[in-house]
Amino acid sequence: MIDSGVKAASPVVRRVRAYFAPVTRSTGQPAVFDPAQGGAFAVNAPLAPWVDLGWVYEFARSSGTKIEAVRTGAPAVVQMQVRTEIEAVVSMKFGSWGKLQLALAAGTQQMNLLRTAAGAVPSISGGLGVATTRLLPGSTASVLQVGTGIAGFAVGDTVAVDVDYAAQTGYVGSGVSGAYLRTALTDVDYVRRVTLNVARIAAIGGGALTLEKPLIAGVPVAGMGVSGVVGFCDREGSSFFQEWSGLFVMEGQQGERVLLHYPRLQAMGGAAEASVTAGGLETVRLAAEFRALSVKDAVDGEQVVCFRSYLLA
Repeated sequence: MIDSGVKAASPVVRRVRAYFAPVTRSTGQPAVFDPAQGGAFAVNAPLAPWVDLGWVYEFARSSGTKIEAVRTGAPAVVQMQVRTEIEAVVSMKFGSWGKLQLALAAGTQQMNLLRTAAGAVPSISGGLGVATTRLLPGSTASVLQVGTGIAGFAVGDTVAVDVDYAAQTGYVGSGVSGAYLRTALTDVDYVRRVTLNVARIAAIGGGALTLEKPLIAGVPVAGMGVSGVVGFCDREGSSFFQEWSGLFVMEGQQGERVLLHYPRLQAMGGAAEASVTAGGLETVRLAAEFRALSVKDAVDGEQVVCFRSYLLA
């Protein structure tokens, strides 16, 4: 018998659950996850700011870290080992299609196809949008006060909520950076075209739109507008890189839990799909692959790309 001091069988897990949280791009600050304090969270109720992206399939992670020997003397004798490169890659297939899954799988700007104005000139990634509905005071992350503006929406519609574009450059998008602009544009709706501050309407009444889920950017700020969204569009070859913090949970049948925390993940491929055939039908899943970027652990200053935690049953 091997006694390591803490006895536990190898975890037996069914699936992997994925959670993502935005990285503050202007500072490179990732979302913080403390496995000691929050590692036992309910899988259906992740801690803020983590967003549940559901079950993922064919989850795989690999280490590209290289270790080489340092030799001295004649004949050369190994004296120590050093790490010469640190790298890690994560890949998966999302079990559902949603705004965030599409954005992550695309790896670049994920455009909202805004409802277009009558007679708008056709455009490759969406034409001129209808007039924006302005938010009124009292709006929350889940309830949008629009007054008489409710006439332009229906239950089940998807909306993008963000500020007008005002010729700014750099990262744009509330809550999550949806794009990076090097030169100013003229499209007043551009921020709403790329924002990830998107939700579906669950109910309408009393001059308010009630959302199925809270907006990822939280309580709307003054100056935000609401635009109807008919779909999403991503473009192969554009320059922007999505960057998120990733958390992957494997729950064992005995109550134990394995947590894989990647503070910074950037997509390392373009939009791709994978088909799974069953019963004569094909299920199309979004395929994504990410490269882990490093952070400095404040505990000892070490450069780290991934934290693996094991919570006892």
